[in-house]
Amino acid sequence: MRLTLYLLLFVTPVALANECVVLLHGMGRTSYSMNAIEDSLAKEHYTVINNSYPSTEKDIQQLASVVGDGIAECKKAGAQSIHFVTHSLGGILVRQYFQNNVVAEAKRVIMLGPPNHGSEVATKKKDQWWYKMATGPAGQQLGTEADSTPNQLKSIPLEIGIVAGTESLDPWFADDLPKPNDGKVSVESAKLAEMKDFITVPHSHTFMANADVVTSQIKSFLQQGHFNHDP
Repeated sequence: MRLTLYLLLFVTPVALANECVVLLHGMGRTSYSMNAIEDSLAKEHYTVINNSYPSTEKDIQQLASVVGDGIAECKKAGAQSIHFVTHSLGGILVRQYFQNNVVAEAKRVIMLGPPNHGSEVATKKKDQWWYKMATGPAGQQLGTEADSTPNQLKSIPLEIGIVAGTESLDPWFADDLPKPNDGKVSVESAKLAEMKDFITVPHSHTFMANADVVTSQIKSFLQQGHFNHDP
């Protein structure tokens, strides 16, 4: 009993302190949108890196440097394992970064609502002035065309878990997306052939990162390498 208590109180926190999680928010958002996830993981004794980046000011190739910045902070903190939790565009940045970089400590990535095969919204609205203003250079790269940036990316050497939303709070995009979708990205577009696990949640794209069930699934994948599929 005493040994078990010791393990719970000391060994587990130390082990998780050696694990670092880099959070990457979505387009047009800031690190604030990932605060709920940050707080929850910090309570589990993970080292958490949650920084904002100028998502609407640069293209995907340039923005991917934020992934390297997060990795550098994790290494500075002494992390032996580095994971990623991304929302929307953040998942594409991780995929882009690992096209040309090898990081021995990098292990797992959980992607929330990632446009892994692009978004029909980007394809249909990319020429609209308001879309260009709201999404910047990266927004022009997120279409569903075969030559779009997401569709040109190769598989990466990380364990990938994907969470896709099935409810929409964006009725103005309803006719642009196949169902089911989260209002910005369809469930099918979120998937990757190489993903280790996949799960859907009844939440919208914008607020998915704030949902308790999503945070719970993130912890499950980080700790076990799979989601909790029990009812």
